Amino acid sequence: MAGEKILVVDDEKSMCDWLEIALKREGYKVNTVQSGKEALQLFKGGGYDAIIADIRMPELDGLSLLKRVREIDPASPVIFITAYASLETAIESVRLGASDYITKPFKFIQIKSRLKEIFQAGKAVERRAEFRPKERQLIGKSKIFTDVLKMVDKIAKTDSTVLVLGESGTGKELIAREVHAKSPRRGEFVSINCGALPETLLESELFGHKKGSFTDAYRDKEGLFKVANGGSLFLDEISETSPGIQVKLLRVLQEKEIVPIGATKPITVDVRLIASTNQDLRELVKKGQFREDLYFRINVIPVRVPPLRERKSDVKILVDHFLKLYCRRFDLQLKRVSDEALKILTDYEWPGNIRELENVIERAVVLHEGSVIGPEELPIFPERGVIAPKKSIKAAEIRRIAEVLEETNWNKSKAAKILGIHLSTLYRKMETYGIRKEG
Repeated sequence: MAGEKILVVDDEKSMCDWLEIALKREGYKVNTVQSGKEALQLFKGGGYDAIIADIRMPELDGLSLLKRVREIDPASPVIFITAYASLETAIESVRLGASDYITKPFKFIQIKSRLKEIFQAGKAVERRAEFRPKERQLIGKSKIFTDVLKMVDKIAKTDSTVLVLGESGTGKELIAREVHAKSPRRGEFVSINCGALPETLLESELFGHKKGSFTDAYRDKEGLFKVANGGSLFLDEISETSPGIQVKLLRVLQEKEIVPIGATKPITVDVRLIASTNQDLRELVKKGQFREDLYFRINVIPVRVPPLRERKSDVKILVDHFLKLYCRRFDLQLKRVSDEALKILTDYEWPGNIRELENVIERAVVLHEGSVIGPEELPIFPERGVIAPKKSIKAAEIRRIAEVLEETNWNKSKAAKILGIHLSTLYRKMETYGIRKEG
């Protein structure tokens, strides 16, 4: 029997009744209510291990409920269910910290599996708390990498705009976080992937909007520039921004102020901008795809993060780090890689860089039961690796996303984790490629 206590809130009584019966059958304790206000009152009383909530409800909607719940308990799991799915609400719910976003109609197995994952993860929270800050850190002793770290130490003390350059998977966001962490700024470090959102949503995320300024703008929204006031804002993949967004970014850098969508008065902000790209911005400027004036504004201090193939001496250090990380995360005996396997890993070119290496080690840890990981236990054989031509990448990506969604019974949170991408990025790719569940 499960035993955890679930709060279900949906303005449709039939949905509440159905979930109550199904959840109790699985051994959960269940309370149901039909309004966000009632749910909040019950939750304040304590004792609930998770909430399953509709998004569109009278008086207090699901997103507003989530914000109030987060004020009471920042770690409480909230699963959203809705018949009115939209990319904006999906991304907003994830940004606010929802555990999942499931569209109606759905099968109970989707709720069942997600709750199981949430509660299994919850049992490991105390154990994980010790090492979570170390999960993502800058690791390496090669000269080319330590030179980057020395540069970070120098620029962190200034307030200059930084442009982090490097291929995907090299750790550009980690560099940005390090710049902020070592700076005198006491505000938040806020990050957004500019390539993960359509232009209208990205504009709203960055600058905020006023209620009624566009369809679905049901309330005022504070933009990330405002959230990061006094801190740093990291714009990942800035090369993906539209001309309209680029104009607004230029204004922020020049005037130190923003104007939310639908507003008339500018708001002064104090934000250090750190941007990144895996593209050659100079080439994009020549092609007319990126504003030259914005390029000069963000390229004040460029920092190039080397690809893993240029720092082969760091492969063993990274392998050891990821082995310790995932053996501890999954509560397994510490494993090691054989000399032969290490040679294969070191000789490989790693087109996906550190992110690809991490995924390979995680899968090896999970799939191999022995204490030593040899060449035959590697989930892939890098010595045979072939980089696909660019024209086939899109088709391969669509196929891979669809396969993982099928494998996870369309559990998008789990699929995003397996794919190694943010949940909001998965929603965006599904929208772009038209990937939908049949039936």
